[in-house]
Amino acid sequence: MEKSQANTTTDHRIIKRWTEERNGKPAIVEGTGNTDGPDGLLRIKFSDQDDKLEPISWDDFFEIFEDNDLEFLFQEETAAGEKSRFFKFIEKGNNK
Repeated sequence: MEKSQANTTTDHRIIKRWTEERNGKPAIVEGTGNTDGPDGLLRIKFSDQDDKLEPISWDDFFEIFEDNDLEFLFQEETAAGEKSRFFKFIEKGNNK
């Protein structure tokens, strides 16, 4: 597996490790949650972002992740060998 290639996972430990190694925190887009329980558009908030992301707990993050049947598409390193922040959430089985 090339570190500069994109990989997919549903493993919570890998997602959490990848995020925390890049100083990221679990979040949703502000205004997309509801009061009945965890919901919203998942994102990862990095320390240098100033957009409107609402921090959530890892438990809520993974509940939304599982409820929406998602996979985490990510890259460990850029082609230049730098730590990459490339990621996106995709539907399971839709990683072609």
